[in-house]
Amino acid sequence: MDKFKCLSFFKCRRKENAEVAPEDLHVNENDENQERGNWSKKSDYLLSMIGYAVGLGNVWRFPYLTYNNGGGAFLIPYVIMLALAGLPLFFLECSMGQFSSLGPVSIWRILPLFQGVGITMVLISIFVTIYYNVIIAYSLYYLFASFQRELPWSKCSISWADGNCSRSPFVTHCNVSISINETFQANKSWVDANNLTCINGSEVYQTGQLPSEQYWNKVALQRSSGLDETGVIVWYLALCLLLAWLIVGAALFKGIKSSGKVVYFTALFPYVVLLILVIRGATLEGASKGISYYIGAQSDFAKLKDAEVWKDAATQIFYSLSVAWGGLVALSSYNKFNNNCYSDAIVVCVTNCLTSVFAGFAIFSILGHMAHISGKEVTQVVKSGFDLAFIAYPEALAQLPGGPFWSILFFFMLLTLGLDSQFASIETITTTIQDLFPKVMKKMRAPITLGCCLVLFFLGLICVTQAGIYWVNLIDHFCAGWGILIAAILEIIGVVWIYGGNRFIDDIEMMIGAKRWIFWLWWRTCWFVITPILLMSILIWSVIQFRRPKYGQIPYPNWGVALGWCMITFCIIWIPIMAVINIIQAKGNIFQRIATCCRPAANWGPYLEKHRWGRYKNMLDSKKETNHEISNISDSRKPE
Repeated sequence: MDKFKCLSFFKCRRKENAEVAPEDLHVNENDENQERGNWSKKSDYLLSMIGYAVGLGNVWRFPYLTYNNGGGAFLIPYVIMLALAGLPLFFLECSMGQFSSLGPVSIWRILPLFQGVGITMVLISIFVTIYYNVIIAYSLYYLFASFQRELPWSKCSISWADGNCSRSPFVTHCNVSISINETFQANKSWVDANNLTCINGSEVYQTGQLPSEQYWNKVALQRSSGLDETGVIVWYLALCLLLAWLIVGAALFKGIKSSGKVVYFTALFPYVVLLILVIRGATLEGASKGISYYIGAQSDFAKLKDAEVWKDAATQIFYSLSVAWGGLVALSSYNKFNNNCYSDAIVVCVTNCLTSVFAGFAIFSILGHMAHISGKEVTQVVKSGFDLAFIAYPEALAQLPGGPFWSILFFFMLLTLGLDSQFASIETITTTIQDLFPKVMKKMRAPITLGCCLVLFFLGLICVTQAGIYWVNLIDHFCAGWGILIAAILEIIGVVWIYGGNRFIDDIEMMIGAKRWIFWLWWRTCWFVITPILLMSILIWSVIQFRRPKYGQIPYPNWGVALGWCMITFCIIWIPIMAVINIIQAKGNIFQRIATCCRPAANWGPYLEKHRWGRYKNMLDSKKETNHEISNISDSRKPE
């Protein structure tokens, strides 16, 4: 009988039995890595990375930030922050994943002391994946609702609208005269009921709620009064959520072999829609006014003196590129060893930023038209986030000729934008499982992937109750913020300052070839100094500026805020826990143990033996689990 041997904190595994594994749909005969598989084509990888980076935030957050922070002037700090913070971290993660062919947890063989950073990334990705698919469910619901002759939110329907539903301000009170010497202020409904007439100029106006706003709250969400009032599951949103998870599961059941083909549509289709919307928007009256507020004549370069503008630029770049979520490492781990990850990083980052700028034209041209026909200023109709995607923009589309057609295009674009980001997030989870249980994953990839989708569907049901939007906002507020910043800071400190930036550059040159010192000067400057300082500054600023979460004007109860802190604590607590566990498992006194955990494990290096040369020629098999037996590392280079 084979003996068991505990090989890591996560698992105990039997000695491998000599048996033939069933066919793995994740691997084909042309793959360089027959254990994990590779992308079928370079374009599969690039489109998957673009789809992961280009998400809903490019459409519903960046245009608003640009308008709010000086218009075209905002592009200056945005590009600078891309060069100083976004691109260096993006290139670092892509290089790590490709070099080791490991996911976001196992890759920390590079520095066992920081293994918990990888766990934090995966846990945060799981939380975000839960609510992100709920947003996709919202898009599906609106997509289906658009298949009507007239959009349901195009006017105030008596079946769901109340007296506040109006596109224009309405009179709530006015002065009336019941005798020559007696006037008083009365409610407008009382005035009408008594057949009286308001005195001219005495009317008190109240801004009405747009039909699209009441439709969003009363019909789509059936929104309750707050987090305390959970209510029932909104059945049609639950069905849309189930459909969203079925789409994700179907696209990923073969892993990257299937998702790499689906992204040819989900990653490219949004650009077709954006182009159509830009062309249509440019033909509308008032579009130029909207564009002028976006990056035109209304640009305010004086805002560049405001530190808040620079913070917003750095934050948007950081979250837009999806760094420190684990997905970049996971997707890059399926590259062939000698793929040019440097050029890939440049292409994806530049594409992501150009997409954000281009999307702003599609948004502001149509919002400018909406402002024109409603007699309002652009500042009165521009929104961000949910308010833009499900209130302001649908309201504008409803007023266009052929509104249902434009609405179908828009929400189908939101659907595809969300899906390819979701594909990468689920691939992050399955890649982690692949690294921990490779034999199981080889046999049961499809059932495990579908099982993950099913579990996440059930966890997301709380987000499609009548209080669901409050849960979505709560998870987003806590999990998609500080935890990612902490993980990113520790990642760059661990790799560059502890593992060694020069050693890491040597690793990259093993893949893409040796470069002149001038080539690395910029990357060294960013990795060693600028990027860590910027990330720490954003984190400190975020802590100082922290405000209790609220949705609209509705504050969260104390228990809801406490739950949010518990969620983010659960994600980041693994960083010290795994550090302590690895130190305990190491040998020697406390200083020797810490020193051991600050050196790469003996099985850190290229996954395939044919790529191990120089200091990695004596490394242990990467498929063996060991964190504390440090190999004899030399600085020799590959012979010419």
